[in-house]
Amino acid sequence: MPPAFARPELLATVDWVAEQIPRSSARILDCRWRADESAHRLFAEGHIPGAVFVDWKNDLIDPDDPTPLQLARPDRFAAAMSRAGVGDGTTVICYDDTGSLYASRVWWSLQTYGFDSARVLDGGWPAWVASGRPSTTAQRPPEASTFTPRLDPRRRLSTSDVRALVGSSEVEVIDARSPADFAGQQGDSTRLGRLPGAVNVPAVLLTEGDGQHFLPPDRLAHVFARAGVSRNRRIVVYDGSGIGAAKVALALALLGYADVAVYDAGWAEWGARMDLPVNR
Repeated sequence: MPPAFARPELLATVDWVAEQIPRSSARILDCRWRADESAHRLFAEGHIPGAVFVDWKNDLIDPDDPTPLQLARPDRFAAAMSRAGVGDGTTVICYDDTGSLYASRVWWSLQTYGFDSARVLDGGWPAWVASGRPSTTAQRPPEASTFTPRLDPRRRLSTSDVRALVGSSEVEVIDARSPADFAGQQGDSTRLGRLPGAVNVPAVLLTEGDGQHFLPPDRLAHVFARAGVSRNRRIVVYDGSGIGAAKVALALALLGYADVAVYDAGWAEWGARMDLPVNR
């Protein structure tokens, strides 16, 4: 038999999602996102039956944080989830059409607030369409639910947290950006480079050539092994703004890594701070 994921329940197949649609305890979140704000139009043109659109950038970040795109505070996040019909006891399926980047971000956000019953649809919207299953244009607002945020502080780290951990032999830092960003050859921050001691596992390497399905377990494990990622250390993942980092965190969870945190501010803050050490 081929190797299996340590936590296969974190991914959903198209068949499994189709079975959940009639169940009132399941909530499907359409996490597609576009920088030009056109994702809601895509949702209106067609989505998985019963899905609710969640705008990651507008609904699930803190608009008052000076560092862009930081996870929303508990009350704001809970309100967004309640409006989407996600409550205590709900099973959530997240999907997008960009290699699970934004679905993974929503999954990680839920995990950070103590919600464990969430999965990502492997292959996302393209897999649903390719399966020949029906889509819909109907938009019926779900009944509001009560979402109780229970912050898990080990899943999301601040700059001061990471600064205290950098250099520790018990911590592995993973940079999920491109090799060129990692090497300091390009970037859009004040400084170029990477966190001291970081290894590079670009988020784009975690999915198949079609860009949508996660690699099978043995190949996914090889990506991390090749970078020297150890199972015996606490892991901190970062990128520019926590998107690719969340996808890496999901991949590590699938493989059974238990102590994985995302440095949400990532290079957007670290690269802008002249008082923090940088490697190039």
